Amino acid sequence: MSKSTMHNSMRVYHRYLGFFLTGIMAVYALSGTVLIFRETDFLKSEKQMEKSIPKDIKTEDLGKEMRMRDFKVEKEEGGIVYFKNGSFNRQTGIAQFKVKSLPFVMEKMVNMHKATTNSPLFFMNIFFGMSLLFFVISTFWMFLPKTAIFKKGLYFTLAGIILTLLMLFI
Repeated sequence: MSKSTMHNSMRVYHRYLGFFLTGIMAVYALSGTVLIFRETDFLKSEKQMEKSIPKDIKTEDLGKEMRMRDFKVEKEEGGIVYFKNGSFNRQTGIAQFKVKSLPFVMEKMVNMHKATTNSPLFFMNIFFGMSLLFFVISTFWMFLPKTAIFKKGLYFTLAGIILTLLMLFI
């Protein structure tokens, strides 16, 4: 394959893959930004939950059963276990608690962003990651190496790499 053919092919692949991935790039941009605030209540609304739990459950397993991180019992008296944002009644087996969650669509976007090998979305995440890597590489075929814009692009590339390294090690 000649240099000009490779150059043109990479430009075409870069362009159409970019158009194809526009939607998912928007999802990852938005969900990634929201994930920065995951330790806060940004965009979250509070919901009252009620869940039936086996009455004989061990106190230390309550948090797992309700899928609550950093679960900590505050006190237990009269058959009722009290914890932050709720309680569990051992006589009835009912846990009442408050949870904070993102709006439905944003929650779906964040779950897609955080997909692991246990999720059917993980193949899509691998494809997206490899596509981003292709964008990184194909960028260097967008302009002919002898042009001023390519040389200026190399300076921006160097500045971006330095900034990335600084952010990684700060």
